[in-house]
Amino acid sequence: NFSYNQAVRVGDRIECAGQGMSQSGWDPKTAEFYKEINAQIDQAVNSYHVPINNEAMDATVGNFNRWMPNHRPIWTCVGVPRLGEDDMRVEIEVVAHDPEGAAKA
Repeated sequence: NFSYNQAVRVGDRIECAGQGMSQSGWDPKTAEFYKEINAQIDQAVNSYHVPINNEAMDATVGNFNRWMPNHRPIWTCVGVPRLGEDDMRVEIEVVAHDPEGAAKA
């Protein structure tokens, strides 16, 4: 709907950004967004929150500790007035290093 890609390959990196279907924030069967912020944070790293509050911060840090207990990622967290859809609460950005895939591409 918004004329952009959610993922692109740039050399040996894969960069992902934007809103999209995920088990945590969007029910793919009904296309309904979960309005509860913790449900939309489960897979976020760089995160943009509506609203930005302690609940959002605590949920994100909780997921860092759950999924990366021995790693402390860089994290940018920005409060914004609105995301791409009214009921979206979290948008993420992710960069993955993929030298093997780049060699095959």
